[in-house]
Amino acid sequence: MTVQAKLTDTQTAVLKAAASRPDRNIEPLPSTLRGGARTKVIEGLLVRGLITESEGGHRLTDTGYAAVGKLRPVPKGVQQMDSPDALTKREATAPTIRSGTKLAAIIDAMRHPGGATIAQLMARTGWQTHTVRGAISGMVRKRLGYEVVTKKDTNGQRTYRIA
Repeated sequence: MTVQAKLTDTQTAVLKAAASRPDRNIEPLPSTLRGGARTKVIEGLLVRGLITESEGGHRLTDTGYAAVGKLRPVPKGVQQMDSPDALTKREATAPTIRSGTKLAAIIDAMRHPGGATIAQLMARTGWQTHTVRGAISGMVRKRLGYEVVTKKDTNGQRTYRIA
């Protein structure tokens, strides 16, 4: 288990403010934070993985939410497939997946912004429906620790996406 250095009061304030915003953006930063201090705070949060660069700004990550004792809210109409079992509470590590495998094809498809449907994943892998769902639940979510979000569109088609 790795021990993270304690956050400064300013870093904690920035994270708490971002956690309360629906877009997870760290902007606006406190008005007293200017110049080099602003840069140092942002760099410190980026290095720890508490924020990420996104669309020209910086957004709070799941690790950032955890650092201030909060969970990222799930948008309305989206069902989160994460259960509080022991496998999902383990320390996050960088998962290694061999390229060219069917599991890698599933993960690549689910990383697209729109996600992927079961039919699309079946076409990519040649697997049956129950095998694809089992891979998402067992390997992608539990063993590899990815956060899987599912959403049903207006046609009743369910898409799976890695958040």
